[in-house]
Amino acid sequence: MAKILFINPNKWGRGITAIWIPAHAGLLREKGHEVELFDATFYTEWTVDEIGYNTQNGQYKPTDYKSHITYNHGSVVEDLKRKVAEYQPDIIFWSAISSHIHGEGEYVNIQYGYELAELFKDQALLVTAGLQATASPKDVLAGLPGIDILVRGESEKALAEIADAVDAKKNSFQHINGLAINGSEGVKTTPPQPILRDLDELPAYDYSLFEPQTFWRAYNGEVVKAVDYEMSRGCIYACEYCVETVIQSYYGFEKTTRSGAIQRAPEYLRSKSPQRIMEEMTRLHKEHGVTLFRCQDTNFLTITRTTLTELADLMDASDLDIKLYIETRPEGINEKTIDMLKKLKVDGIGMGVELSTQDFREDKLRRFASQDRIIKAFKVLKEAGIKRTSYNIIGLPDADEESIKGTIEFNRLIEPDNVTVAFYSPYQGTAQQKKGNELGYFDEYEFHVDGQLRTMSSDTLVDPDTLCFYKAKFKELVENGMDDLEAMKAEYFREHVAQEAGVGASTPKRVSA
Repeated sequence: MAKILFINPNKWGRGITAIWIPAHAGLLREKGHEVELFDATFYTEWTVDEIGYNTQNGQYKPTDYKSHITYNHGSVVEDLKRKVAEYQPDIIFWSAISSHIHGEGEYVNIQYGYELAELFKDQALLVTAGLQATASPKDVLAGLPGIDILVRGESEKALAEIADAVDAKKNSFQHINGLAINGSEGVKTTPPQPILRDLDELPAYDYSLFEPQTFWRAYNGEVVKAVDYEMSRGCIYACEYCVETVIQSYYGFEKTTRSGAIQRAPEYLRSKSPQRIMEEMTRLHKEHGVTLFRCQDTNFLTITRTTLTELADLMDASDLDIKLYIETRPEGINEKTIDMLKKLKVDGIGMGVELSTQDFREDKLRRFASQDRIIKAFKVLKEAGIKRTSYNIIGLPDADEESIKGTIEFNRLIEPDNVTVAFYSPYQGTAQQKKGNELGYFDEYEFHVDGQLRTMSSDTLVDPDTLCFYKAKFKELVENGMDDLEAMKAEYFREHVAQEAGVGASTPKRVSA
């Protein structure tokens, strides 16, 4: 038996049940290994107040979320030192790919976890995974040199094999596929591991590692028990700014159609069986009181219609008092899918507008979703009584301030129930990241990327301060229009001229060892 300590380096200061944690824990425990979790989420010296920031700018509706949480005002480093001394793990692991992909700050966890894990580089094997590890393992190891092993691609089975090798007292991991091994002779990579074709091969995801308060979540003005959940993995589209393209490339799905979809898509898009999904949801509802399933599937309505229809019938016939929040693209929303969505207990849907200019989306991003389809999707959902959230991006390479204004006007046209706006994030290995680097907007490898909290741009088309203004005022401008735009800008910059740290700054706060 090997002992594995997971670190959740979440800096958002609110509960996130990062999917990689239960997914990896379920398999490791089934194979007889021991797993424990150190969660940094509620340490006040470690986190920023993401929920406060996005409530202030109107992205979230006000709630009493913080009254449900007991924050830790102690030292995250000292508590972690005590945990390691008591538990004496063989392996420390802190980041991985899941359907979360980059949501809720997961993309940056590889370096935030390293800030904590590197303290123990002589006491345990430091292993991590994730999108940067998949895209640029040598760059990651150059910047985070204390890491012993990176897992590229999906990491559940690879981590279990590493744990098996540690348990067997083996000193070599060259026989395990999907690794980048950091040794005295440099970085050695092993061949890619096969993509996980059948998600039912993984044991039930084990959410028991999370402390109870982690399940509380603000949602549409309420505080509910929620989990982040995946029914499927993969997306059939290859938008040039999206980290999904990194995973597609790693597994050999690089050829695309003229409409921006990958070839051989059915081989890449995989899902759990309806029965497995129903069993997991029922258990989470009964054992943890979960009523909201925040489905992190990249494009929910590209799950096979057979799977969704069968699941819809199972859920419709059940007495589970639950609801789903999903993300999908507007192409999948029409009158025919509404009945199925209602049977699936879908309460809210998030869809990417990204930015309003259709030509820009298609020519620059290879995202093919027409204005008319977006407008119709939001209209059909409104008529059906399903809450609609528009996802928007500011700060894309080549996108000027007029594109931001146009996106605000387009949101006024479609009238979403909720509006979110993110700073463009240069995800390592994507076509847009490479372009942004060539144009000088971003460094070749950007640390601290988190689209909800900060911009890393030095773009001359829209300066970072102006981007922060639009992040703070986007929702207000959608609701009230832009007649007072210049006055709002002047007031904002007067108030923030002395601001040098915190949310909106280029780097987050750090803690020292």
